[in-house]
Amino acid sequence: MNPFQYARADDAADALRRGAISGAAYLGGGTNLVDLMRETIARPDQLIDVTGLPATIAETDDGGLLIDAAVRNTALAEHPAVRMRYPVLSRAILAGASAQIRNMATVGGNLLQRTRCTYFYDAEGARCNKRTPGSGCDAREGFNRIHAVLGASDACVATHPSDMCVALAALDATVHVDGAEGQRTIPFADLHRLPGDQPDRDTVLRDGELITAIALPALPTGARSAYRKVRDRASYAFALVSVAAVLQLEGDRVVDVRIAFGGVAHKPWRATKAEAALRGQTITQQVVLDAAAAEFAEARPLRDNAFKPALVARTLAAVLTDLARGEAA
Repeated sequence: MNPFQYARADDAADALRRGAISGAAYLGGGTNLVDLMRETIARPDQLIDVTGLPATIAETDDGGLLIDAAVRNTALAEHPAVRMRYPVLSRAILAGASAQIRNMATVGGNLLQRTRCTYFYDAEGARCNKRTPGSGCDAREGFNRIHAVLGASDACVATHPSDMCVALAALDATVHVDGAEGQRTIPFADLHRLPGDQPDRDTVLRDGELITAIALPALPTGARSAYRKVRDRASYAFALVSVAAVLQLEGDRVVDVRIAFGGVAHKPWRATKAEAALRGQTITQQVVLDAAAAEFAEARPLRDNAFKPALVARTLAAVLTDLARGEAA
């Protein structure tokens, strides 16, 4: 770990002032950043502790929720309004980590966690364009069972690790940020980048910008939501694949559906082609499998992960069938 300075921000303005310094990084719960610093993958010159900023969950005028970025993951998962109105989010958080990590991790930090690609973490022996731009990508021809099948590039095939972010993508969340150029909002689906030829850039955030809150819109009356994660072991493994879904029916016909996948791309993958194929349909296994096939028509599996499209399709079919029946998925 390289030497660094530490400062605790008094408020958002103080954090932004300190964050404008080159080499500064914001510190939330530190459950990912500190690990990266130990491995010398992240080398900030200054850490700005933002855990003292407001950490509230408030009702909005449109019936949604505004969640401060400093809210701990446990507090969000256990909040009565989240459990009642957004079960997909509560379940995603609970599936994501142990209680100890959830108690430390913050919402804003969760959005910024980095890939768990083995080659990204192997700073001594592996080539990784995300860690060292231009060095190459050993994952493409190496062990790539957990890697991307959608949206990847020749430069990077890493996947985004967050469970929470998959649920937020399906919920049409909005991210509030503040920076030197003022405040702005970013649709959640636009926050994270596909790798292209710049895989070292995970998000569209500008230098020094600080995530201040996440807004959840109200869901339509009668909408049902769920999250399901498929992993190698039940004890807090990262997802091979995951599905977040919000379903609204009129009788047995799909009025609206929102779907996001985890474990398949460099970012939480909003399945807009599958959504379009499902609207107006009655949920059956074949209908869902056909919709998933439309989403994965341009998938580019690697040697070890060609199972992912079929696994996602079956998982999506199980989730939507359970939701259509009114059962918890």
